This record gives sequence, C-alpha cells and structure tokens, in this order.
Amino acid sequence: MVRLSIVMPVLDEGDTIVAALDALADLRALGVEVIVVDGGSRDATVQRARLRADRVLAAPRGRAAQMNAGAEMATGDVLLFLHADTQLPEAAELLVLDGLEHTGRVWGRFDVRIAGRHPLLAAVAWLMNARSRLTGIATGDQAIFVKRTEFQAAGGFPPIALMEDVALCKRLKRAGRPLCLRERVVASSRRWEKQGIARTVLLMWHLRLAYFFGADPAQLARRYGYE
Repeated sequence: MVRLSIVMPVLDEGDTIVAALDALADLRALGVEVIVVDGGSRDATVQRARLRADRVLAAPRGRAAQMNAGAEMATGDVLLFLHADTQLPEAAELLVLDGLEHTGRVWGRFDVRIAGRHPLLAAVAWLMNARSRLTGIATGDQAIFVKRTEFQAAGGFPPIALMEDVALCKRLKRAGRPLCLRERVVASSRRWEKQGIARTVLLMWHLRLAYFFGADPAQLARRYGYE
C-alpha cells in the first residue's frame, strides 16, 4: 500500500505548532507519517511537537537542509512538504495519492488560499495559482508533494538559502509537469500583513527576477529578511 509522509520544517513555532500538528491528527490516524524537522528553535517547539508527530528531528537551520533531513528519514512512498503555517484540505492524502496514481504524474502541488479578509490576499493567491499552473513551478506555500524515488533522483532540495522550492521544481519538471490540484491549502497571512501586502508582492517579484538572472540565494535571503 502506498504511504504518504508529511515533512514539516520548523523554527521557533512554539505558539503555533500545537494547532499545526493537531490539524494532522486525523491523517496520522489513517497511517500518514508526520515528521517535524527543527532548525534550532529556542522556544518550546520541539517539546510540543514530540507529543504530536511520529518523528522530531534536528537539522541545520534552513528549509532546504531541514526538508532534506526529513525526507531522508521518511518511510512513505510519497513526500509532502508542509509549512507549519499552512493547513491541508480535507482528505489530503487521498487527493495526493489518488491524483498521482490516476494521472501518472510523479509530483504536484495544491492551489493555495491566503487566510485573511483583505481583498488583495485573494488576488495574490489567484495570481500564485495561475502562475504556477502556467509555468509548472510551485512555491512552498502550495504544499509540494513528490514520489520519494523522484525526489531522490532529483537530488532533493538544493542547499541554498532561498528559492529552494523553485529550484526543486525546475529539477522535477525534467520528469514531467506537476499535478496541479485545485483543492486549496490555506496559508497564513502573517508574513503579508506584517510587511504589507503590496510591499511583500513587490519584494517577492524582485527576488524571483533576481534569482532568474543568477543572483546569489544567500543575498536574496538577507533581502527577504532571513537572519
């Protein structure tokens, strides 16, 4: 039987990790493996996660390194990479596993909705979904999933400080275009609201364009606000 493993990279998510993992309890009851990979939290993230995940690992800080560490330890046939502030739709495991089987695709992502009432958030999510469907490139907010064999063949996430999701998608496109599920994950609006929606959109466009033209991901990460 094909099994799904969820890999969640975290850092200082003590205030939100309980709700994030409790939302996955029904999936765990159905046999979905949940792996939390901590990048050096200084709060209660690890302690709270241990009660609600199948594995809690430590890895060097950085989403790429953390997600690769989780993927290495995962036992599932399909890997799903989930941000701690993103919630999966109902019956996510069936949507992913049945979708891959019936379409013959080896990887994919969900459409996304950004939580919050501001009308610009709906427009941002629509543009993200449309761009992804057109280009075959997904973002981490869209809960990328991939067959473990194909993830390994692609070499996993490249060890870069930012744009690791874009880089992985480019590698996976060599094996075929993604399965674009129209069911939506719900991503937190905290980043957008904290920095300003319009400002965040412009910043992300700028970073993506700079990455396209060969900018150093480490420099882009500093502009994005990673310490």
